[in-house]
Amino acid sequence: MERRQPYSKRTLKAPLIVYEKRLEMIEELLAQLQELANQGSIIVVEGKRDIMALKSLGLNGEFRLATHHSLINFCEDISKSDQKAVILTDWDRRGNLLASKLVENLQSLGSNPETRLRDLIVSLVQKEIKDVESLPSYVRKLREITKATDVKDTFR
Repeated sequence: MERRQPYSKRTLKAPLIVYEKRLEMIEELLAQLQELANQGSIIVVEGKRDIMALKSLGLNGEFRLATHHSLINFCEDISKSDQKAVILTDWDRRGNLLASKLVENLQSLGSNPETRLRDLIVSLVQKEIKDVESLPSYVRKLREITKATDVKDTFR
């Protein structure tokens, strides 16, 4: 098994504080997502790997796959449940389109889905990753970077 070298400041593209702040913000958004799940919200994702990724990050709650049903029926079921829907689709073209259609359909049924967390996560990570299932490895990478303690290496 190949062993990864720890990150040194020399390999970073930005000052360490940027990675520390980004990790802190992502962890805060994940905590907010868990709080919504604790309050009974449904977390809407695209696939089973997204659910596994979120669970590997420690999130528990009710997850629903938006891609395994007709969109209209899916939105009607959520609307009838009187639970808040948290849209957490990928931020590629397909995921953005699905998020838009979910919001449109849910609003037409009188529900007001939560999209703010998705928007904030996307704004933090969209240059690095493109989907929910990549979040655990991205968070792991940030944790490795921020734990790098080789103080001899500096930006030159």
